[in-house]
Amino acid sequence: MLIESPLIEAFYRQTPEQLRLQAGILLGIVVLGALVGSALEKRVRSLANWQQAFLASWRYGLGFPFVALIALLLVRHASLALLKLPLLKLALPVLAVLLLVRLAASVSRQRFSKDSGVRYLVRLVSIGLWITLALHLAGILPEIREALDALSITLGKQRLSGWTLLKGVASIAVTLLLALWVSSLLESRLMRSPLDASLRLVLTRLLRSIVLLVAILTALQLVGIDLTVLSVFGGALGVGLGLGLQKIAANYVSGFVILLERSLRVGDNVRVEAFQGQIIDIKTRYTLVRSAGGTDSIVPNEMLIANRIENLSYNDPNVWLSTTVGVSYDTDVEQVLGLIKEAAQSVPRVLHSPGPSAVLDAFGDSALNITVGYWIADPENGTLGVRGQVNLAIWRTLKSHGVEIPFPQRVVQWAADKEASSVPRREAPLAPTTKSAAEPADAQN
Repeated sequence: MLIESPLIEAFYRQTPEQLRLQAGILLGIVVLGALVGSALEKRVRSLANWQQAFLASWRYGLGFPFVALIALLLVRHASLALLKLPLLKLALPVLAVLLLVRLAASVSRQRFSKDSGVRYLVRLVSIGLWITLALHLAGILPEIREALDALSITLGKQRLSGWTLLKGVASIAVTLLLALWVSSLLESRLMRSPLDASLRLVLTRLLRSIVLLVAILTALQLVGIDLTVLSVFGGALGVGLGLGLQKIAANYVSGFVILLERSLRVGDNVRVEAFQGQIIDIKTRYTLVRSAGGTDSIVPNEMLIANRIENLSYNDPNVWLSTTVGVSYDTDVEQVLGLIKEAAQSVPRVLHSPGPSAVLDAFGDSALNITVGYWIADPENGTLGVRGQVNLAIWRTLKSHGVEIPFPQRVVQWAADKEASSVPRREAPLAPTTKSAAEPADAQN
């Protein structure tokens, strides 16, 4: 039983001289891989010293397994005798698995974030490769394959065994990693292109979907699964989309419509119902809107298509704001209009072109209401701060020029006696209180 293991059989049938020869060759390959691999790591990564390059090549770099694998292939094919040595033959899959695992880890670190699920998929594939290699060296893999192949189900004319399903899962995982890597490279190229931002987004979404679909179908074909078997699952998926998933499907379709129409773009300032903010990202299912206070709102794409949305920066990124102030009826209105415009213009975020404007808006009960309007170019930084600065500048200007901002005035009436007559009496201007209507009655009594 132990002799069936390729690793044990390689040691069992070798003479001491052959074992020493193979050990010497493997040691030389390891040393060569470490030295040349360190030089490659130092050159590619621009490391400061040789110690860092050696550690990078030995622990996680691609230089050591790549150079060692190339050297082993060249040594084995140097002569027919070396080609038949079993330990050198067994070292090939070990170095190949090491190179694949490090390549996948390097790609995932460079192309995907730490929170991405691709990192976990890479770890899962790496663990699966090492386990498969260990089972192969131990000679257990053929027995596991026979046991899994005995477990099977039949779907139509297709026989699916446990081994076939396991190979299918492994093939799909590997092809998914390759597809995600290829799509990330293509997406980075597209995002650097001079195309419109919304067009780049829709192209990257479509490209990723197409690449993933082709990768899954290719993996299933490589395993030997007939794709006509998937027609049953396709029909079930269609029924699910028609019944329970219609809202999700509508959001996905709406997302592509928004990206293609470019009615909403990343960076636009929008008002959705009572929420106002800047569009941070447009996903295929939802749109992320961030307010000036940092609050993120996840808006389903169907809502952006079916409802009325205010795009404050569709044609012009500038936003108009206004504020109202009351002045006394005895004030020189034309002078005050100029002072208020100058005060608004003094705020840094207020645009000079077009500049602020001030108009006599209404005749109030106790004051002349003047409305000042002004434009800002950065509504994503918030409007409350600039509105407060404008109000403070107006108040300081009016106060420095002696312009009165009157308090509200109230006219109260009371019964002089028990008869039906009433005498109006005008009070001096005062702030509204609950006692303003009662004090004259007390004085009459």
